[in-house]
Amino acid sequence: MGDLERVKKSLELAGEEVLPTSSLSSIPSKFYESFILHGLKVDAVEPCRLLCSLKVPPRLLNTGNFLHGGATASLVDLVGSAAFYTAGAKTAGSPLEIGIAYLDAAFAEEDIEIEAKVLRAGKAVGVATVELRKKKDGKIIAQARYTKYLASSKL
Repeated sequence: MGDLERVKKSLELAGEEVLPTSSLSSIPSKFYESFILHGLKVDAVEPCRLLCSLKVPPRLLNTGNFLHGGATASLVDLVGSAAFYTAGAKTAGSPLEIGIAYLDAAFAEEDIEIEAKVLRAGKAVGVATVELRKKKDGKIIAQARYTKYLASSKL
C-alpha cells in the first residue's frame, strides 16, 4: 500500500514543482497551444496538405532529453486540425481517435518537419495522416493517423 501512496504524492507534486496551483488561474486560455506551437513555421500549404518545420525547443523535452510523447501528440492534433481547414472543413471539430507510432527521438535544437495530409474530409468525419521527420535526413520520428469529428454540434 505504501507504493500506491508514493505514486499519488509523486503525481500531485509534479505540477507544483514548476507552477504553484494558485498561479494556474492566471494562465491565458490559449496558453497550451502557444506553448506547443511557438517557433513553428508553415513551409507549405495546399489543398489537403500542410508542411511545417520546428526547431525542437528545450521546453518540449521529456526527462530523457528528447521530444516528449505528449508534445508529439499535441503537434499531431494541432497541425492535423489545421490541415482539415485546407480541405474545406468549416469547424475545428473534435478528435475521435489519434494513433501514433513513435519511431525515433528528436533532441533539443534539432530541426524537424511536421507534414499533415488529409485522406478524407467528409460531412461528419475526417481522417488525416501526420508525420514528424528529422529535417536533415528525413528519418521518421512519429507517424500518426488522426480521425476527427467535423460536423458542427447542434446540441
